Amino acid sequence: MALKLSQKEQMLLQDQKSHEEICIKKYNTYANQAQDPQLKQLFSSLAQQEQQHLNTINQILAGKVPSTNQQQGQQGQQSQPGGQAQAMAASGQGSGQQQGGSQTGGNAGQNQNVSQADANLCQDMLMTEKYVSGTYDTAIFEFTDSNVRQVLNHIQKEEQQHGEAIFKYMQSKGLYQVQ
Repeated sequence: MALKLSQKEQMLLQDQKSHEEICIKKYNTYANQAQDPQLKQLFSSLAQQEQQHLNTINQILAGKVPSTNQQQGQQGQQSQPGGQAQAMAASGQGSGQQQGGSQTGGNAGQNQNVSQADANLCQDMLMTEKYVSGTYDTAIFEFTDSNVRQVLNHIQKEEQQHGEAIFKYMQSKGLYQVQ
């Protein structure tokens, strides 16, 4: 059975599609620009998951409701790109703490071997993820089909995981101080 989208739902999906396309471009560009190999890998992994989001949005626009496979997302998070990004950020956090010692209270980036350019890339992508997650929140409330709402909610959770992975990377390198 084909999904019938209202004009407003189509417009919201087109917006999400353009957001996903921009995220893919930014992550791929930033992966090439990043100096830290760990950050390059993190951005590459997140770009792959953004591509999955774009594919999902395109399926919905074509009238199909893709499965989110919620159980797989909860059980096998490590095997998915978002899970890999989370694991990389977490391992970077651990190694950053070991290498940085008491650096976490110092100035952002001090003796953490992270360039200012890499720090700027992280800040930009963290802001981008915050924005994109917020736009999904609005879209979720506008859809009448509960299955589509679940799919969009799943994507939004993954966007939040992307933000968390970037945050953990930044925190591990002394770039984000929690006050």
